[in-house]
Amino acid sequence: MRDLWGDSVGELRREKLRELIKEEVSNIFQREMKDPRIGFVTVTDVEVSSDLSHVKIYVSVFGDEPSREETMRGLESATGFVRSELGRRIRLRHTPEVVFKFDRSIERGARVLELLDKVKKGEGAVD
Repeated sequence: MRDLWGDSVGELRREKLRELIKEEVSNIFQREMKDPRIGFVTVTDVEVSSDLSHVKIYVSVFGDEPSREETMRGLESATGFVRSELGRRIRLRHTPEVVFKFDRSIERGARVLELLDKVKKGEGAVD
């Protein structure tokens, strides 16, 4: 079945589910997570498999490399909790498997802006 713009209903459902998961996981991080290893985490993106059985949640973590690694370990151990919370909050036939992925895009963007600023100021060679 297709809508007026040519997208299949399945694609629209996946996109809505992606946004809903992003919102709910952000809420879980802000209100429910009690693990002291988990620092300041932002959900940057969510990918949902075509059969809705797997979800990749991309996160950005504030802090230095050791604290990022510790946060990612905390998130890995909280995967079951996050999955069960998603199952409770979002009604689906099957709750998808959850995987957390570290997203370095914010870091890369900040580095690009820093380099552009150096070039603009005429500081010569950039690293």
